[in-house]
Formats: sequence, structure tokens, C-alpha cells
Amino acid sequence: MDLIARVARHFEDSAQTKLDAVEAMAAPIAGAIEALTACLVDGGKILACGNGGSAADAQHFAAELVGRFEAERQELAAIALTTDTSILTAVANDYSFNQVFARQVRALGHAGDVLLAISTSGNSGNVIEAIRSAHEAAMLVVALTGRGGGQIGEMLNDDDIHLCVPADRTARIQETHLLVIHCLCDGIDALLLGVEQ
Repeated sequence: MDLIARVARHFEDSAQTKLDAVEAMAAPIAGAIEALTACLVDGGKILACGNGGSAADAQHFAAELVGRFEAERQELAAIALTTDTSILTAVANDYSFNQVFARQVRALGHAGDVLLAISTSGNSGNVIEAIRSAHEAAMLVVALTGRGGGQIGEMLNDDDIHLCVPADRTARIQETHLLVIHCLCDGIDALLLGVEQ
């Protein structure tokens, strides 16, 4: 086995997936940046959720907003719904795992807030339930998916924003989701700080 060639293929596939996604995703990403920034400027907050690697992405996004991305600026209101093990295990035990994010959305979310819902397949049951709860609370949903969007793509409202990576392989979707998250963070900072380029 030629491990160097195998590694090189991963780099090439990852780069090509991102390049292939630019045309389909640039405009909705820009729309998401504007919506997220408007939420924050109006005193709202962003709730983020996902499972596995997507849970890590939700936490990464919240950390970049509460801390900083690349420029110094005020703290921004973002909460990853994936981090409180007492809430997650209590809700999963007392209700069901499908409710671990939805109950937090109902407890913490309000009209004008945004749910950043991340699912590589678009079919994560607990993310679907979180979206339902967000809609009930009159929250906007920004969904990061892949594989055509799955059930999440079908349940979004006209005002919601769907950032669907045009790929089927989980690793490639997750790698592109990370790039999208960095685009969101950079764009929010650019709008808040008045950056021209």
C-alpha cells in the first residue's frame, strides 16, 4: 500500500469537494452571514447543535463567537447545545435522545434567535426535533447538511437557510462544514467591524 499516495488522494478529494461546492453554496452562505449578524445586532443569540463531528462543529462555532475568530471584537451570543452532559443524559434518560436538543431550544430559544442545525446526512432525529422546536418559537434555522439535505432539507421553511454540501462522503461533508463555519465567522466579523475586503 502506498500511504503517501493515499494521503495525497484525501487532500485532493477534499480540495475538489470544496471547489465543487463554491457555486452552489457561496450565495446561501452570504445570506446566512447576513441573517446571523442581524440576529446578533438585534440582541438575539445563536443556538447550535449536531451529533458526533457535527457536535464538535457546533462547539467550534460557539467558541469562535464567544471568544474570537481572527479579529478582536466584543463577545457574541452563541451557545452549543451539545456540551451540558447533565442535561443531555437527563433528557435522553427521562424522555428520549431525540429530545436532547429540542428541550434546550424550547428552554433557551426565543423569536429572533437562530438555530444552527448541523447534520451531515440531513436525517439526525434529534436535530430534526430541534428544528421543529425552533419553528414553534419563531426562530430562523440555518441548516448545514450534505447528501441532498435529507429530511431536514424537506422540512425547512422558506425563510430558513439551507447550506447543503453537494457530496455524499461523510468526511468530505464534515471538512466542508468546517470551511463553511469559518466563512460564517469571518463574514460576521467583517459585517460587525466594517471590513471592506
